[in-house]
Amino acid sequence: MSQDQSSADRLTLYHSPNTRSSGALLFLEEIGAPYDVLVLNMKAGEQRGAAYLAVNPMGKVPALRHGDALVTEQAAIALYLADLFPAAGLAPAIGDPLRGPYLRWMVYYGNCFEPAVVDRARNLDAPPLAMSPYGRYETVMETVNAQLRQGPYLLGERFSAADLLWGMALSWTTQFGLVPQTPEIKAYVARHAARPAVARVAARDAALAAEHAAAAG
Repeated sequence: MSQDQSSADRLTLYHSPNTRSSGALLFLEEIGAPYDVLVLNMKAGEQRGAAYLAVNPMGKVPALRHGDALVTEQAAIALYLADLFPAAGLAPAIGDPLRGPYLRWMVYYGNCFEPAVVDRARNLDAPPLAMSPYGRYETVMETVNAQLRQGPYLLGERFSAADLLWGMALSWTTQFGLVPQTPEIKAYVARHAARPAVARVAARDAALAAEHAAAAG
């Protein structure tokens, strides 16, 4: 798609600072396409208002509008944008041998990593193996570390949208002590933090968070 989008096709992100939607904002920054941001003050409960519940009944961010398409869930937005803007080089094409591993890591994040980390954060035992979506927390973490030992990125030498998703996630979870800072993860997070788009998103989120704090005061 051309970078010169019509108004009907313009990308619009529903965003709240320092949330999962920061990852979606990062995808947009990396792609470099024009976009608009509709900011929700979650501290004021705007995500529970009727206007936003009509967008996402879950009351969660991110959500992305593109013409008549509405996409929610961080990984789905990443997949959508990476395929919508192939020139950005963030997704192996269908038929590329790396396409399967790429999809694996995009889905593994939501299906295994997040449930395992949430259970660990809540001090909950893993469900019985026959019912657990992730098996064991330790298995999830070792799987991630083993992959990162094979190269700087999840697809080895190739950077992809999966690394934007995981880089953001591992930055937050190690910061809050939910994931151990192994040498592999520490180096991976450092590579993620060095990307210029990460700094731009952090600065924008800091400014928005300050505005929300001032409004609350």
